[in-house]
Amino acid sequence: DQHLRHVEKDVLIPKMMREKARERCSEQVQDFTKCCKNSGILMVVKCRKENSALKECLTSYYNDPAFYEECKMEYLKEREEFRKTGIPAKKRLQKLPTSM
Repeated sequence: DQHLRHVEKDVLIPKMMREKARERCSEQVQDFTKCCKNSGILMVVKCRKENSALKECLTSYYNDPAFYEECKMEYLKEREEFRKTGIPAKKRLQKLPTSM
Protein backbone atom coordinates (compact mmCIF):
# COMPACT_ATOMS: atom_id res chain seq x y z
CA ASP A 1 0.00 0.00 0.00
CA GLN A 2 1.68 3.23 -1.21
CA HIS A 3 -1.06 5.63 0.00
CA LEU A 4 0.15 8.23 2.49
CA ARG A 5 -2.05 9.86 5.09
CA HIS A 6 -1.93 13.62 5.59
CA VAL A 7 0.11 13.30 8.79
CA GLU A 8 2.64 11.06 7.05
CA LYS A 9 3.13 13.48 4.14
CA ASP A 10 3.20 16.67 6.17
CA VAL A 11 4.75 15.58 9.47
CA LEU A 12 6.47 12.21 9.56
CA ILE A 13 8.36 12.30 6.24
CA PRO A 14 9.54 15.93 6.75
CA LYS A 15 10.73 14.92 10.24
CA MET A 16 12.75 12.10 8.70
CA MET A 17 14.11 14.56 6.11
CA ARG A 18 15.23 16.96 8.87
CA GLU A 19 17.03 14.19 10.74
CA LYS A 20 18.80 12.91 7.62
CA ALA A 21 19.69 16.43 6.46
CA ARG A 22 21.27 17.19 9.86
CA GLU A 23 23.37 14.02 9.50
CA ARG A 24 24.43 14.97 5.98
CA CYS A 25 25.20 18.56 7.02
CA SER A 26 27.06 17.44 10.15
CA GLU A 27 30.13 19.52 9.31
CA GLN A 28 28.06 22.73 9.18
CA VAL A 29 26.18 21.71 12.35
CA GLN A 30 29.49 21.19 14.17
CA ASP A 31 30.90 24.52 12.94
CA PHE A 32 27.78 26.40 14.05
CA THR A 33 27.69 24.63 17.43
CA LYS A 34 31.37 25.33 18.06
CA CYS A 35 30.92 29.00 17.10
CA CYS A 36 27.93 29.35 19.44
CA LYS A 37 29.81 27.78 22.37
CA ASN A 38 32.81 30.06 21.83
CA SER A 39 30.79 33.25 21.30
CA GLY A 40 28.44 33.14 24.28
CA ILE A 41 25.88 35.93 24.24
CA LEU A 42 27.30 37.47 21.05
CA MET A 43 26.60 34.36 18.96
CA VAL A 44 23.79 36.09 17.04
CA VAL A 45 26.31 38.52 15.58
CA LYS A 46 29.46 36.39 15.48
CA CYS A 47 28.02 33.19 13.98
CA ARG A 48 26.12 34.59 10.99
CA LYS A 49 28.46 32.98 8.47
CA GLU A 50 28.16 29.52 10.10
CA ASN A 51 24.39 29.91 10.47
CA SER A 52 24.04 30.87 6.80
CA ALA A 53 26.13 27.88 5.71
CA LEU A 54 24.03 25.54 7.86
CA LYS A 55 20.74 26.96 6.57
CA GLU A 56 21.95 26.71 2.97
CA CYS A 57 22.96 23.07 3.41
CA LEU A 58 19.70 22.08 5.13
CA THR A 59 17.53 23.99 2.65
CA SER A 60 19.22 22.32 -0.29
CA TYR A 61 18.06 18.96 1.09
CA TYR A 62 14.57 20.18 2.05
CA ASN A 63 13.96 21.46 -1.49
CA ASP A 64 15.35 18.39 -3.27
CA PRO A 65 12.51 16.24 -4.68
CA ALA A 66 14.83 13.23 -5.03
CA PHE A 67 15.72 13.46 -1.32
CA TYR A 68 12.00 13.62 -0.46
CA GLU A 69 11.37 10.49 -2.53
CA GLU A 70 14.30 8.71 -0.85
CA CYS A 71 12.89 9.51 2.60
CA LYS A 72 9.36 8.61 1.49
CA MET A 73 10.50 5.18 0.28
CA GLU A 74 12.42 4.58 3.50
CA TYR A 75 9.33 5.60 5.51
CA LEU A 76 7.10 3.26 3.49
CA LYS A 77 9.57 0.42 4.04
CA GLU A 78 9.60 1.05 7.81
CA ARG A 79 5.79 1.28 7.86
CA GLU A 80 5.46 -1.99 5.96
CA GLU A 81 7.87 -3.70 8.36
CA PHE A 82 5.90 -2.35 11.33
CA ARG A 83 2.65 -3.64 9.86
CA LYS A 84 4.19 -7.09 9.44
CA THR A 85 5.87 -7.37 12.84
CA GLY A 86 4.07 -4.86 15.05
CA ILE A 87 7.47 -3.72 16.35
CA PRO A 88 8.39 -0.03 15.86
CA ALA A 89 11.63 0.67 13.97
CA LYS A 90 13.38 2.10 17.05
CA LYS A 91 12.73 -1.06 19.06
CA ARG A 92 13.66 -3.27 16.10
CA LEU A 93 17.03 -1.55 15.74
CA GLN A 94 17.97 -2.09 19.39
CA LYS A 95 19.95 -5.24 20.06
CA LEU A 96 18.04 -7.98 21.76
CA PRO A 97 19.53 -9.07 25.09
CA THR A 98 21.28 -12.42 25.00
CA SER A 99 21.15 -14.85 27.87
CA MET A 100 24.29 -16.49 29.09
